[in-house]
Amino acid sequence: MKRTILKFSFIALSALLVMSCHDELDQTPIDPDTVTEQDVFADAKQAKGALAKLYASLALTGQQGPSGQPDISGIDEGFSQYTRMLYNLNELTTDHAVVGWGDPGLPDLHAMSWSSGNDFTEAMYYRLAQEVSFTNSFIANANLLADPVVEQYIAEARFLRAFAYYNLMDLYGNVPLTTEISTELPEQATRTEIFTFVEDELLDIQSNLAADGSNEYGRVDEVAAWALLSKLYLNAEVFTGEARYNEAVEYSEKVINSSYSINTNDANGNGSAYDELFLADNNVNGAQNEFIFTLNFDGLQSQTFGGTTFLTHASIGGNMNALDYGVNAGWAGLRTTEALVKKFDVSDDALNNSFTTISNWAIIGSATPNGWSDPDTDMYEIAPDVYQVFATLTDGEMKFRRDNLWDNNYGGADGNVVFNGDNISVDAGRYLITFNLNNNTYTLESIYDYLPDSRAMFYTNGQSLEIEEIPPFEQGFAVTKFKNIDSNGNQGSDNTGNYVDTDYPVIRLPEIYLNYAEATLRGGNGSEATAVNLINEIRERAYGNSSANINSSDLTLEFVLDERSRELYWEGQRRTDLIRYNLFTTNDYLWPFKGDAQNGVSVPEFRTLFPIPNDLLSINPNLTQNEGY
Repeated sequence: MKRTILKFSFIALSALLVMSCHDELDQTPIDPDTVTEQDVFADAKQAKGALAKLYASLALTGQQGPSGQPDISGIDEGFSQYTRMLYNLNELTTDHAVVGWGDPGLPDLHAMSWSSGNDFTEAMYYRLAQEVSFTNSFIANANLLADPVVEQYIAEARFLRAFAYYNLMDLYGNVPLTTEISTELPEQATRTEIFTFVEDELLDIQSNLAADGSNEYGRVDEVAAWALLSKLYLNAEVFTGEARYNEAVEYSEKVINSSYSINTNDANGNGSAYDELFLADNNVNGAQNEFIFTLNFDGLQSQTFGGTTFLTHASIGGNMNALDYGVNAGWAGLRTTEALVKKFDVSDDALNNSFTTISNWAIIGSATPNGWSDPDTDMYEIAPDVYQVFATLTDGEMKFRRDNLWDNNYGGADGNVVFNGDNISVDAGRYLITFNLNNNTYTLESIYDYLPDSRAMFYTNGQSLEIEEIPPFEQGFAVTKFKNIDSNGNQGSDNTGNYVDTDYPVIRLPEIYLNYAEATLRGGNGSEATAVNLINEIRERAYGNSSANINSSDLTLEFVLDERSRELYWEGQRRTDLIRYNLFTTNDYLWPFKGDAQNGVSVPEFRTLFPIPNDLLSINPNLTQNEGY
């Protein structure tokens, strides 16, 4: 059922855009081929086609595939897609991402120096306002159909409207609240009023939505309403000043006790079920079992330069091979900072614990942990005459030697060694060092390619961990989370490699597990033992075993925030999380190029909200700009 909901009629869109907005258009057209409002809402079947547009307007950008007839003008159409904008505003502004492109206004997002006229903050506002307009029109017209099936469609439209307002409240604060099509200039509602509206809508529609797990894939059911309430209540103190952690626990529990379940199906047999969530067949490979609300993409049926097409292409550059990720080229833009990478960090000793046979061979030298002094750093035999060790090296030199004696040592250069050879020059870094006496070679590979947490999906070859300048793609690790290949290694449906099939999980079950844990720690009436078990379920999938399980003493708010980072990075959550922890603007947590400084600096608190678009302020005198802009 993955693609069905997105195969909507663009005629329905046209009708929604023009009908009900102007009375003079509510006439029987002279041209018999013209589609009227009555046609679009003639019956439940036709109404379903219009409903599809409400979902699709969050996934696509216009009426002509990737470009040509945009829904929003004034910005490149590909830039204006919802999840691409969500990434820009909620990930690029944080420790999770940088982008090397110089499009006007884009570098300002990571620098946290955007202006009130920033194209990207404006485009997101208009995208969400458009969704509100579409849903209002749909609800008004569908209410005229006396059909119980359409009642569920209306509930879905109301969910999507509430979701749009949740985003508007989170990103912009005080915004107009409109529930009908009108030519009147709307008044600006407070953030608390928007919160109450979203809460009331979700509580009211839950019984009219499809029952738990019974709707078509890509359409929401009652569990989606509970999940959005979980998110809403977790952030209530930020949004309204009043903590609602008991309610966050309550609605998290309803989701946790539903039919949705963590995917543990390792369909591609690589030892990890986590990567299945972000592959081209994530609608059928088991990932769909934890997807509560998705936006569906298809390389042939729903083409866009946003969505997972953006996340896949833009993450590829340097010496990465785009074909390995199911696309035809990389756009060489997106990377991550060392702040995210180090969330997955473990000690060299912990990594070396995976070895079983210590050997007589070791490394020694100015670059090694003990320098030229004894004891040498022991290596482990992984095969006959093949030795490895995880070690942190400094700039300097090293050699391989046996039994701490110089009468049996090897040195060399460029991956080759000879008996009693020259000292090997190395750069500082953390490496898996391999010494192979079968062919007299050695390799130094980034330790970050061997982290035991399968969620650490980074490309390091030719990439530096630290970022000294943002534009060069080679600075910062690349992220390989989103791919256009399926569980069998096959490319997505678009054999040109332009557009991606991978669906985007807007809400998935592990987020709700983490909501429960955080709300419990913040004073909600949940169980810490349950929270520990839920987090361990996530971590057991990540590690493939229980070796990284936590206990109650490990469960802290800081741990939960870091676990959210590890589990949900690049899924549009990070800015909201950092604001909730009071770390987004403050000096309490810095990351590379926060505030446009290489080591990071604090920024003014008003940056927790984005500006209301200037164009709206000039048109509507009822609106007031957010502080600081």
